[in-house]
Amino acid sequence: MKDYNIFDIIGPIMIGPSSSHTAGACRIGYAAQKIIKSPITEVTFKLYGSFAKTYKGHGTDVALLGGVLGFKPDDERLVDAFNIADNRGLKYQFITTDDDCEHPNTVAIIARTNMLETWEIMGISIGGGKMIIRSINGIDVQFTGEFNTLVTHHKDSSGMLSRISTILSENRINIAYMKLYREEKGRKAIGIIEADEKIPKNVVDDLIRIDGMMSVNVIQKIYE
Repeated sequence: MKDYNIFDIIGPIMIGPSSSHTAGACRIGYAAQKIIKSPITEVTFKLYGSFAKTYKGHGTDVALLGGVLGFKPDDERLVDAFNIADNRGLKYQFITTDDDCEHPNTVAIIARTNMLETWEIMGISIGGGKMIIRSINGIDVQFTGEFNTLVTHHKDSSGMLSRISTILSENRINIAYMKLYREEKGRKAIGIIEADEKIPKNVVDDLIRIDGMMSVNVIQKIYE
């Protein structure tokens, strides 16, 4: 029998008419900007399925843009996301597609940063305000935002996860979930490490010094 939490019963605290199309969408955008880390200067939202059909009427466009701006679903600034983005000089557009997708509430976020990097992050809103990030730059992942999370980009090399877990253990951070995703053997890989405790800066500093580590991003849990 499934265990239910309070959000399964009453839904999330949020601004907007729909937990799937606003709260979940907002969390996808919020997670994306935390993963990208560098300031975003341009962003395109490619909408699939029901997102493509109803994004204006259900406020999905406002929610996604607000999330990328760093607003959570209960942030009162969310309703003014378009004006805030314009004032910050953030360029944005929404495009729709009839292409097949894994889930009807799917969006691909293609973002350009002030470091001239291009990121593509795909997320799905699964109901009740919850979401899953399903790919980062073409690498399939599964990130929910329900835990304090490390997202590591590194060379796919022997012993990498062991070195990461050793540093976390030395700092008394308990790993709830750890998974390695990779392009192919010996190339780039992404680690998703979900932890029970908050992840302090000194741990990030230790991790970034690991040979072959490219970047380490911390996303403190996005569900309160």
